[in-house]
Amino acid sequence: MALVRVLSLMVLAVSVAVPAAGQGIPKAQSPEEVGFSSIRLKRLSDRINEDVKDGKIPGAVVLIARNGRIVMFDAFGYRDRETKAPMKTDSIFRIASMTKPITSVAAMTLVEEGKMSLADPVAKYIPAFGETKVSVTKNSADGTVQMGLEPQKRPMTILDLMRHTSGLTYGAISGNNPVKQSYYDMKVMDGSQTNEEMAAKLAKLALLYQPGTHFEYSMSTDVLGRVIEVVSGLSLDKFIEERIAKPLKLGDTGFEVSADKKGRGARPQKEGPRNEVPPIPDVTTKTTWKSGGAGLVSTAADYARFLQMFANGGELDGVRVISRKTIDLMTANALPPDIEMGDDMWRLGPLEPSARMGQGYGLGFAVRLDQGRNPLPGSPYDYHWGGVWGTYFWHDPRERMYVVFMMQCPSASQQYQALLRDLVYQALVN
Repeated sequence: MALVRVLSLMVLAVSVAVPAAGQGIPKAQSPEEVGFSSIRLKRLSDRINEDVKDGKIPGAVVLIARNGRIVMFDAFGYRDRETKAPMKTDSIFRIASMTKPITSVAAMTLVEEGKMSLADPVAKYIPAFGETKVSVTKNSADGTVQMGLEPQKRPMTILDLMRHTSGLTYGAISGNNPVKQSYYDMKVMDGSQTNEEMAAKLAKLALLYQPGTHFEYSMSTDVLGRVIEVVSGLSLDKFIEERIAKPLKLGDTGFEVSADKKGRGARPQKEGPRNEVPPIPDVTTKTTWKSGGAGLVSTAADYARFLQMFANGGELDGVRVISRKTIDLMTANALPPDIEMGDDMWRLGPLEPSARMGQGYGLGFAVRLDQGRNPLPGSPYDYHWGGVWGTYFWHDPRERMYVVFMMQCPSASQQYQALLRDLVYQALVN
């Protein structure tokens, strides 16, 4: 305890002691036991500590596992820089879009039970989407460009929701894109709404593209969450709790945690050109809307158990969540060869699931297809995704390795995706 008190008063943040194991995943005797170099791994620790010292990030948790054993499970910096509370390995984070893989697995459990199919039209479960129109641009006689509407050429499917080819989008305040502007005007991400109300709003708005023609990162997984509710008869939070969290023993994963865990919640620091604290909700904040695309909180250890289930072919500790063949399907590229990228998808950077980035998109995450086109190191058929608040994961089956990174620092999110890949792979020597 004395050491912790000293650390909390220091500006220079150093690693917190590593626990014996992460939520039941055994710890390697040494990094060398599973093919890592201890000396080279220190480069990663040193860099994170340096960024904490320089005020670039508040703190972070890193978990690396290979061959089913934990290589590194360290906490760095501050859980809350303002109060000088040190980061700990059990700190809880808002994981934003790292929610999407969990919601996608939840949906696949219903597919495995024959209660729905990836080929089903979304309108089978949410009829209003059968009438949703598609936005098109039209050139008028005077040369001006106007927006028009046309019917869907084919229905939006459950598969479209899972691979973001539904024609849905995310909102943006932009006079140049009335569809994205309409998302803001209709408050489609209002925390006081239900999933039923959210889906009803979206069904009334125009699609940005015809279903199946473009990859457009979107609220598709939120609509998938509503489909889960309709098919199962349970609220999304209850379904994820029963089908994912309880079987995998993810004790800190849900849409919020109880008040007694508030002191474990990681907090952001001031950042950006205005030096403001990002609007990341406290981990105990409870909202009516359970966002299947971005609403969960979790820990590095909990998410590692979720990835270990994937690594084991769908089961963990004798409990099977999904089948091996379902995992094969989820981790394959689901995008058609003639797919186009949405106009703003370049903003995803190395996460963009395009041919030029050497990757596609599976059912809930990006999937690497080629070696060399992507600026980040990895292996063919590794799969990965991140959250806007700074979290990131990837699983590299070829190297039998997965990495979980937890941080609440949006401004450093893409930078750390690259940093982690570079410094983890350079330490992998066997």
